[in-house]
Order: sequence, then C-alpha cells, then structure tokens
Amino acid sequence: MSARSHLSRPPSPTELVRRHQGLHTPFSRRSLLRGVAGVGALGTLGACGSDPDPNRMSLGSRATEDVPGRALRATMDLYEQKSGVKVDINATDPNTWQEQINSYLQGKPDDVFQWFAGYRGRFFYENGLVGQISDVWDQVGDGFSDAFKKASTNDEGEQIFLPFYYYPWAVFYRPSVFEKNGYTPPETMDEFVALCEDMQDSGLTPIAFGASDGWPQMGTFDYLNMRMHGYQFHVELMAGDRRWDSDEVRAVFDTWAGLLPYHQESPLGRTWQTAAQSMQQGKSGMIVMGLFINQQFAEGEDREDLDFFNFPQIDPAIGADAVEAPIDGFMMRSDPVNEGKAKDLLTFLGTAEAVNAYVEIDAQIGAHQETDTSSYDKLQRKSADLVTNAANISQFMDRDTRPDFAATVMIPELKRFLADPNDIATVTSSIQAQADSIFPQS
Repeated sequence: MSARSHLSRPPSPTELVRRHQGLHTPFSRRSLLRGVAGVGALGTLGACGSDPDPNRMSLGSRATEDVPGRALRATMDLYEQKSGVKVDINATDPNTWQEQINSYLQGKPDDVFQWFAGYRGRFFYENGLVGQISDVWDQVGDGFSDAFKKASTNDEGEQIFLPFYYYPWAVFYRPSVFEKNGYTPPETMDEFVALCEDMQDSGLTPIAFGASDGWPQMGTFDYLNMRMHGYQFHVELMAGDRRWDSDEVRAVFDTWAGLLPYHQESPLGRTWQTAAQSMQQGKSGMIVMGLFINQQFAEGEDREDLDFFNFPQIDPAIGADAVEAPIDGFMMRSDPVNEGKAKDLLTFLGTAEAVNAYVEIDAQIGAHQETDTSSYDKLQRKSADLVTNAANISQFMDRDTRPDFAATVMIPELKRFLADPNDIATVTSSIQAQADSIFPQS
C-alpha cells in the first residue's frame, strides 16, 4: 500500500487550524506537583547503589550508546585524575532508564545519576526521591544563565538539578539532497506540505519515521501542539490542566493524521536510528529529531552534509518561536550514602572543564556559559542560536509531564494512534480517562 493510499487526503493543516481557532476555554489551574497518585513500580533497573569506599563511587547513567558512553567516560576520567576517586558508570539503555526510573529511585539508586530538567525532576523531588543541591549551586551557579537556574529549581526555590548540556529538536535534512532537487527549507506548514508533495513526486519518502521506542513520536506531537495552540497550552496539557479529549487536542491529532501519508510506512517496526539512516542514505528527505541524530553521521563530509530548519509555523498568530530543547544533567538521590562525595562530583560537573571534556566527543551544546565553543561545528552553533532566540523552551513530553503518565499512557496511546490514525476519538478519550485517574483533581 502506498503512503498516499493509507489515508484519504485531508484538509490542509492551515485549514484545520482555522477550523479549530477560537476553541480555547477557561480552565482551573492546579499545582504542577501534587502527591504520588498513580506512581507504580515499572520494573527494576540494574542499580548497584553507591559504594561506601571513600575512593570509589558509582554514577547512574543511560549512556549505553557508543558516542555518549565514550563522552561520559572521558568526563569521569578527568574527574578521577583531579580527585583520586574512581567512578564506575552504572549504565542502562535509555528506554529502560526512562521507563523504569521510578523503580530505580525507590530502590538503591546511585548517589548521583543522569536525568533531565523540567516537570519530572520536580516531581521526583516532591515525592522525596531526589535531594536539593543548592549548596553546589552556590559554588558553580555563576556559570549558568538565569534560564538554566530556573529550569533547575523546585517550587520552594531550591536547586535540585545540575544542567550539563542541551539539544534542540528540529527538522533535519541533507543539504545535498535539497540542492540536487531544488528544494528550499519551508517556513510555514503549507510550504512544508508542498515540499512533501514534491519529494513524493520525485520518488523520495518525505519524512523518515521510526516509532518503535515509543518516545520519538512525542516530538512531533509537541511541535504540532505548540504551533497550533501555543507553548502555554503545552505546559497546561502536560500538567493535567487541559483535557486530552478536547477539540484542541483532537485537532492536533487530526493535523498529524493528515501528515502521516508523507511519513515512512510502518513506523512502529522501526527505530529512530534506522529512520535516520534512511535519510543518511538519501532514501528519505527529512526527519523530526533531536540534535543527537548527528551520532548517525560520521564526522567529516557525512556530518557536514546535515542541517536543520525550525519546525514550521502553522498559525501566524502563534508563530514558531517555541523550541523543544531538552536539558540533560545530573541529580542526587534524597539520602546519598556519601553526600560529600556526591556533591564534590556534582561541583566538578558544574564546571566548564567538565562539559568541555564531554562535548569534545558528543557534539551537544554545553549548558555552562564558559563552554569552549571553538570546536563547535555548524550544527552546534546553529542549535545554540535557535535556542537563544526562542521565546519559550519546552522540555519534551516525557519530561514535561508525570513519569507514570508518559510511560504507561502516552507511549501506548501514541502507538495506538499511529497504528490506526482514523480513530482519534477513541485515542483521546482513552488518554483523558487515564489522566483522570493519574492527575489530582481540583
């Protein structure tokens, strides 16, 4: 079955937006963080806990892939040279790490572990699973912007997270393919759809798509949602303050369904890495992904033939100045075996020296204001500009909402939608029914 025959041709995204304009309704704003209702064990990570040996400790990590694994190891090697403390990296694959983080933190977690800024970090603090590190910030805080400090602070004004690097999500493409075919990066959704049509006419799959892991498709939803309804609507929806069965959210899914004929077929059987390789091989024209896609492109000519453009504008009244740019960093467990050693490591990780060691291998964007940017490639420089000029920065769906909601509701429901994009009402009703049992009611 061809991509075009999968769904009947829907109204254009811009037309859909016009139909759904004026649907915003008043809402009752609730606190982002209340209680632990709905939080359950999702399994058991291979946590080994912190070693009481004063010259040894372990770091919880999701860096099992080659590039981030080598980058983190190089950073820890530098710390070992400076401190004399051996750091064992207790790494778990990223999907298991994110889906089972609750169990990890409720078991015997490492004193220091990798995690993300946003709702989920604050949620863990509210539930007594991570500790505050304001005294670490007293030593390293001058190295970070107010925006990064805000993203690292809980509702009581205490710092609970240490930012390390960040990366934007955007629409990536190969300039050589665009130049060969006379394509230009679109700025509006109508231009984007026209580009997809041109790619299909030339025998190219417009959008590479791998959704088997469950989370990559969240980026497309977030961008469509923010472009159609704005950044604040995204925040309120992720916090349970907007209804998933509303006309606004159904419009997002409706617009997405209209774009699916331009995507690779059968995405649920494909990883994001395989999808990225399809674009790398010139079989697909674009992909909605984070900057980490550069890991799939060899340094040199291959990586130099990689570029991106901001996710297109849909509603001119809303624009395209909200950017999805997750911040990765480190947190400390609530009851560390050796708090002094844990905070010493965190203090080191809050230096430009530490992040320089990391980004030299893994081409992310250092959060520290004094990160050495002289080695940044064009993608890193362009990424930094995109985020710097953004009016609002979101942290990605699975970081901007409750962990149980992201893992046990949104991953399977987004997969259900992709399996049958014609049954939007069932998907949105199911999401809302589960949200009602997870988010505290006003």
